[in-house]
Amino acid sequence: MITRYLVLLLFFSWGKGLAQEEIVHSVYFDFDKSEVNDKQVKDMVAFVKGTDSTRIESIQIFGYTDDVGKEDYNFKLSTKRAGTIQTKLVENGITNKIIVTIEGKGKVLIDDDIVANLPEKRSKNRRVDIVINLRELPKLVLPGYYNMLQKNHVVGDHIILDNILFEKGSSRLTSKAKQELDKVALLTLRYSNLQFEIQGHVCCTPPNQKEAIDKDTRKRKLSENRAMAVYKYLVFRRVPKNRMTFKGYGNTKPLGKDPQYDRRVELVITKI
Repeated sequence: MITRYLVLLLFFSWGKGLAQEEIVHSVYFDFDKSEVNDKQVKDMVAFVKGTDSTRIESIQIFGYTDDVGKEDYNFKLSTKRAGTIQTKLVENGITNKIIVTIEGKGKVLIDDDIVANLPEKRSKNRRVDIVINLRELPKLVLPGYYNMLQKNHVVGDHIILDNILFEKGSSRLTSKAKQELDKVALLTLRYSNLQFEIQGHVCCTPPNQKEAIDKDTRKRKLSENRAMAVYKYLVFRRVPKNRMTFKGYGNTKPLGKDPQYDRRVELVITKI
C-alpha cells in the first residue's frame, strides 16, 4: 500500500508548500510476527527504487504493533519489525547511508468505542511505514512562465502559483491555497485589464485515460474540478466572472519536465 503526499507549485498535496515532499509505503505483518515474505520485499524495494534517486533526501522506518499485549513487548516487536525492513532494503541494494531513522513506536491504541471491524483495524496497525523524504523540486523556469500575476503580461503568459495545494485525488482547496488565491484576487483587481483562463492539469494516469478521478465526486473530472475550485474561490473574492474562464486539460499538456510538475493549475493570460 502506498500513500503519497505531494507538495508542488499549484499541486495536490497534504503538504508543506514547496517544502519537503513525503511518500510512504506500508508493510503489514501477521499477528506477533516480524517476518516478511518475498512479495512484500519485492514491493517495498520497487517502491524505493522507483522513486527519483536524485530527489531522495532520506528514508525513515517506523514500526508499529496492534494494541494487544504488554507495552514493553510491543515496543520490542515494533523495533524488530523496523529492523527487519531495514535489513531487507540493504540486502536488496538500498544504501544504508540514506536510512536515517529505524524506530519502533510500539502499539497503536484504538478508541474504546470502536467495535466494528476491530480485527481489520488491528491488522492495519501491525505494520512498518517506510517514509521517503524528497527534496523539493526546483522552481519551474520556462520562458513565459511566472509565479505571480504582474502588470506587464502578454497574451499567452502562464502563471503557476506557489502554495495552491490539493490533497491527492481531491479538488478541495486548502487554507494555504486560499491565502495564495487572496493575493491573486487583489492583483487581479489591481490589473483590471487582464483576463485569463484557469487551466487544470493532471499527470500519471493510465495510458488509455486522459483524465483522473476526483475522489470526492467519483467523476473522471479531476483537472476540471480543480480549475473550477480556483474559479469559484476567485469569484468569492470578488474577481469579475467575465474576466475568467476555467477548463480541465487532464494530462494533455505535459511540461516535459518532472511528471510532478504536471500536477498543476495555472492561469493563462487570454486578453490584456
